[in-house]
Formats: sequence, C-alpha cells, structure tokens
Amino acid sequence: MEKSAETSRRAFIKKASLLTGMAGLSAMGVNAKSYSRILGANDRVQVGIIGFSDRFKSSLFPAFMNHAKELKFEFVGVSDIWNRRRDEAEAFVKSKTGNKIKQYRNNEELHAAKGIDAVIISTADFQHALMSAEAVRNGKDVYTEKPMAETMEDAKILLKAVQETGKVLQVGSQRRSAPNYIAANEYIRSGKFGDINMVEMTWNVNQPGRWRLPKLVSEIRQEDTDWDRFLMNRPKVAWDPRKYLEFRLFWPYSSGIWGQWMAHQIDTVHWFSGFKHPRSVAANGGIYKWNDGRQNPDTVTAVMDYGPADDMTKGFQVLYSSRFTNSAGGVKELYYSNGGMLNLDTNEVTAEGGLAEKDAAQMGMKANLLTPFTLTDAAKIETSANTGGDPMTSLHMRNWMECVLSRKTPNASVEAGYNHSVANIMARTAMETGKRVTFDDAKQEVVAG
Repeated sequence: MEKSAETSRRAFIKKASLLTGMAGLSAMGVNAKSYSRILGANDRVQVGIIGFSDRFKSSLFPAFMNHAKELKFEFVGVSDIWNRRRDEAEAFVKSKTGNKIKQYRNNEELHAAKGIDAVIISTADFQHALMSAEAVRNGKDVYTEKPMAETMEDAKILLKAVQETGKVLQVGSQRRSAPNYIAANEYIRSGKFGDINMVEMTWNVNQPGRWRLPKLVSEIRQEDTDWDRFLMNRPKVAWDPRKYLEFRLFWPYSSGIWGQWMAHQIDTVHWFSGFKHPRSVAANGGIYKWNDGRQNPDTVTAVMDYGPADDMTKGFQVLYSSRFTNSAGGVKELYYSNGGMLNLDTNEVTAEGGLAEKDAAQMGMKANLLTPFTLTDAAKIETSANTGGDPMTSLHMRNWMECVLSRKTPNASVEAGYNHSVANIMARTAMETGKRVTFDDAKQEVVAG
C-alpha cells in the first residue's frame, strides 16, 4: 500500500525502528557454521538491488559479479521508486548476466516478496540508515553505501536494528578490506610506529560538475517517481528534481563532502587508533566558487582532536581539508609519529620528520627514526570471470558475501559505520554552528558549544 503524503516523520521513524519482520538466523538459534548449508548445494543467495545508481553500475555490480559464480550469489530483483531506473536495471542485469530480474516499485514490495536473502543499497545518502534498518528487520542481510547515517537519530535506529536481529551488515568503507590499509593497521597496532601525533588528510578535485546531473534533472518527471516516499523522514517539501538527483549538494539529503569523502578517511583514524570518535571538532566551510544553487559547501576544513576522554594530555590532532575548486594535493592520508611518517598515498613508511640525532642530543635524548619499508600493495583480484570495477570494492564486496555465508562480522561493521557517522555529524555541526563541538558518550549526542 502506498504511503500517504501526510505520514508524519515520527511515524516513519517508529516504523523503521520497531518493524518486527523476520529475525536474523543467529537470533533464531540457527547454528552459524554455514548459511550455505541451509540454502542447499544447488541453491543461490538471492540478492535485491535497492537503488539503481551510477555507483551501483560502475562499481558495486562488477564487484559483486567478480565473486557471484564462485560463492553462488545472484541478483533477482530491483527496487527503485523511479520507473526509468527500474527499467534500466532490468535491462542492464539482463545484458550482463542473461537473467531477468523482477521489478518492485518500492522497498515494501521487495520485502514482501518471497526468497530474497540480502540487499545492496545505493540510494541517496540520507536514506541509507533507515532503509538498512527496514531491510534487516525484514530478514535481509545488507551491503549499504556510506555514509551510514547523516543524523544521530537515524544512526541509533540502524545500530539497534542490527544488534537485535543479528543480520550481517557491511558499510561501504572499502578501505577496511584493502591489503595496504590492513597492513597499516597492523603496523600501527604493533607499536612499531609509535604514538600517532598528527594526521593530515585531503580530498581535492577541480570539478564543477561533481555530483551534478543536469541532463537527468531536465528529463525526470514527478509523476514517474514517488517524491513523498523519497523524502522518508525529512520535512515534506515541494517537488525538486535537483534534490532528488543531485542530493549530495543539498542538506538534509546529504552532508556533502563530510559524508561522501571524509567518511572514508576518518574511518581509518578510528580503525588505526581505536578511538570511536573525536573528543572535539572545530570546522569551517563555504561555497567559494561553484555558486550553482547548491547548499552544501565546495570547500571545508576541520580540526579534530582525538584522545582519551579522561586524559587531555594524550592524543593527537586530525587536520582534514577538501575542496572542489583546485585539485592540487589530490587525496592524501598522512600519519605522523615522533619517528616519521606513514603515507597511505605511496604506501610507504619513512623516517621523514622523525627526531634526528642532532636535535635529540641537545636534550640528552636518543634519535627516533622509523625503519623505512613499503606496505603490502593492493591485491590483484583473481576470479574466473573478472568483470572489472576497482579492486578495493571487489575485496570489500567479497568480504560481505563470505560473511553472509559464514555469519561472521564483516570488516566494516555497523559499529564502524556508526562511529564514522558520529565524526561526520560533529564536523557538519561545527561548521554550521561555528562552535566547538564535543560528544556526550552517555547520551550518545553531539553537543555544540
């Protein structure tokens, strides 16, 4: 049944939070040794597509197909509220696999169907958390694109849903499945790097058309989609094709740079350091060049303090900056200790900047210089039918598929997604309020000022 335009935001959240559906296999007492044994030797894990996006076509689909034959997975349906996307998805999958998939006008129809075991979600940023919560409550394992959530309210709903159902949820933080990042984490955790003193991160492009889709904006018609359903728990507003298709440029449908780019990089900080979120964040940003009607900034900078909540003398700082207006510097992730630097652009550990003998001797200290070496390079994906896509996403997708079968926790768990969401929300809040932002662990709330 179609949801009416008058359905309140509170009612929507209550539904996403309390929807009972089918519990996860582990919650039902099924032995977690092998999901594939339950399916049977000749059966396949049947997967639904939620949101037929460019990201799905270019990266998620080939990543999935790299392993589908070996692991016995297949696409069987697509849910998209735009009829054009449904038709395109059916034609695309048929052309690539020879299989016909079923179309669903919305997620309620998909969840009501029989036999769908899992879903891959690549919809608008603000929809990820509640759509994922709805899916796990309906007995589906989930691979969802990041950011996991754009508000604390939505993040809490999904965290609770996964914890209560025991379903497998992988967040699209694919660095967690990449060999070089795994090697970096092991190296830092071993203590050989020393304490992290500083992290510098950039994500710079010069792309006025990034996240713009002017041709599609001119072609989409409101009657061909479901605007009220698109808005979910966001305020009811008049139809706007730009917000529907170019959502990453508009709040509250996306936080833009924070959720799209910083989410990837700040996740490695949490992973390597063991800290769940910043102690505090100060941030600024603005639309300094591309004044095309967007609301989210084209340039941002955040200074983030990490460390133990009970000891302000320990910790480190993260300096994050990103811009659409000049690509110099590119994408960088630089970790510093007193002994040198870990560069995740070159995958090299060097003694650069470490404490030299001449400077140490002045204070009666010994030199502190890291032993240089190179991290493991990204692994080559070996499959019987490699369909392309980027290796990192392919590794990450495989990890999810294997966890669906084994019932193990995937590399980018719901907790990892929750933590990157907290950092994103803190940064966006600091930028919007102009205040120093902290986090209340007891209440799990962002505090400005």
